[in-house]
Amino acid sequence: MNRREYLQKFVLGGTVLILAPSVLESCTKNNQNPFENPNQPPSGKTITLDLNSADYSILKNTGGSKIVQGILVINTGTGYAALSSICTHQGCTVGYNSTANKIQCPCHGSEFSITGSVITGPANAPLESFPATLNGTTLEIKT
Repeated sequence: MNRREYLQKFVLGGTVLILAPSVLESCTKNNQNPFENPNQPPSGKTITLDLNSADYSILKNTGGSKIVQGILVINTGTGYAALSSICTHQGCTVGYNSTANKIQCPCHGSEFSITGSVITGPANAPLESFPATLNGTTLEIKT
């Protein structure tokens, strides 16, 4: 074997060693949704918010909203709405527009009511809703 053949085999072997792990990893089964947001609300828990806390005091005002642990919490004036903050179209984080009284997705323009139902697509599924109960100045949200 001459020097040229040796170098060619050495480079080819090194390339295979470097690329093989990433190629093999790409062949493994991936059960994750590519649009899945890591800020999904926790499941089967109760989230407790002290509205006297500076972190949540905005929720004392009608139209006030805040995203807490993947949940968009809105003071509707007659109670509280607690909805998933993840758009059902492609997983973007939605926000509440108090002037329009709608939940809007900045990525593709979907709009939802404060009950979570779709007003304007492309989303075709409603936002998940969670029960919210006010006890004095403590808001409890069951996920």
